[in-house]
Amino acid sequence: MKAAKPYWRIILLLAILKFILPFILQSSAYELQRDEYLYYQQGQHLGLGYLENPPMLSYLGTISSWLGGSEFWIKFWPSLVGAMTIIITCLLTSEFGGKAFAQMIAGIGVLTGAYLRMHSLFQPNILDIFFWTLAIYFLVRFIKSTETEFLYAFIFSLALGWWSKYSIVFLAAAIFIALLLSRYRKIFLDKKMYLAILAGLILILPNVWWQYEHRWPLIHHMEELQATQLRFSSPLAFLADQLLYLVPVVFVWLSGLVWLLRRKEWSFLGWTYFLLVALLLAGRGKSYYSMGIYPMLLAAGGVSLESWTETRRSLRLAFTILIAALTVPFVPLLLPIWKPEKLAAFYRENNLEKTGLLKWEDQRNHPLPQDFADMLGWKELTEKTEAFFKSLPDSAKASTFVNPDNYGQAGAFKYYGKEDLFKKRTFTGNGSFILWLPDSLTFKNVLFTGSEMTDFGFSKHFEKATLVDSVTNKLSRQFGEKIFYFQNIDTAGLRMLSERVSFLKREFGR
Repeated sequence: MKAAKPYWRIILLLAILKFILPFILQSSAYELQRDEYLYYQQGQHLGLGYLENPPMLSYLGTISSWLGGSEFWIKFWPSLVGAMTIIITCLLTSEFGGKAFAQMIAGIGVLTGAYLRMHSLFQPNILDIFFWTLAIYFLVRFIKSTETEFLYAFIFSLALGWWSKYSIVFLAAAIFIALLLSRYRKIFLDKKMYLAILAGLILILPNVWWQYEHRWPLIHHMEELQATQLRFSSPLAFLADQLLYLVPVVFVWLSGLVWLLRRKEWSFLGWTYFLLVALLLAGRGKSYYSMGIYPMLLAAGGVSLESWTETRRSLRLAFTILIAALTVPFVPLLLPIWKPEKLAAFYRENNLEKTGLLKWEDQRNHPLPQDFADMLGWKELTEKTEAFFKSLPDSAKASTFVNPDNYGQAGAFKYYGKEDLFKKRTFTGNGSFILWLPDSLTFKNVLFTGSEMTDFGFSKHFEKATLVDSVTNKLSRQFGEKIFYFQNIDTAGLRMLSERVSFLKREFGR
């Protein structure tokens, strides 16, 4: 199949729109999301890996810090990567033979649905989706041309995907199984394939070695997810999400799936989708792990609809209007476009708790979606904690360490804190912050933030405990988080806490 020319005016217009939409739509009342603080802080401690994720996103956080570290420069990357994903999706559409309408529909597909939210957050998903799409694009180029450079580009895209999010192994496995079962299985008899794979393995080796040196935190992280977030997941919910994530363009990607399956040269890509879903279900992956496969289906769907409407041109405008009409009602569910109180009232008035969109990990409904509630309360907690720290005499500051309960709080303290000593004295034994714990802690007092005093397991070893303040924003997921000041630790507590720090460092240490 001959490629169509890319319609750059359409592609660039959609890419620019993709870039600016999150900045235009999201209310300034919201702060960074919990995980964004973690990924940004990882960028302040450059390494070949971290406990939760590969390091590529964090390297972008490093660049953000060079540019001043403002929220704009952190949010710059989701918007930019989203725009790049649209460009590659449209180019893939042109490789399938899609002309102007097909490229426009495919690009619009990446503008809407769950992508609208995903490309507003500084999280590894943005790179995951991009490199999945890029890998498939180069695979299609290789299948069509058999040129070695595209084979290497395909494998290198998978390798870079590994540096972005480990879930790319599901895509790689699905593609290779599909190829083995297809008319293209002969490429596994070509030494070029194995040389390319070897080059890809060499490219990911530094991160694999880091995992080995740090006792495979990837496995530990997956076990933790299985015991917490994934214990409520079900195959039916997973499959339902595949339809719900891209409701405005579900008819586009479904027609794309059919289009791929009906073409001998591309049917293996259609089967790749089914294999991917099966592998994710078997591995109990989160439902959004599959989002990287849909740009391919949207590209094929654009071609399918373009061909079907060749003699029905009026339907093209109807399809475009339909997508827009289906997108607009979902925008308040995908982005926090209004202040929290207004948004919560909107959800309440429209009975949205019945949809499950307001259900958090605790399986209870709340006024705001969990992601949105996780964008509130961080500044309040930081300001109150730091204000108390500043009020201490200099001698007390030097003998106090700040101990947030989780990486979100610790990241917020490091990000919003103004006093260098306050930020330098902030440590937590949660997430990748374990990697940055000092070898020894010199202190007498602890300024702790958490839900309850007993959350700090060594509270009974202090002479005095004082409740300082708490988060009062009722719409925040941090609502009720308290600030405690523990004074004068005893010898047993100091020894036990030091042993705890040593244990954490050994567990994931070299």
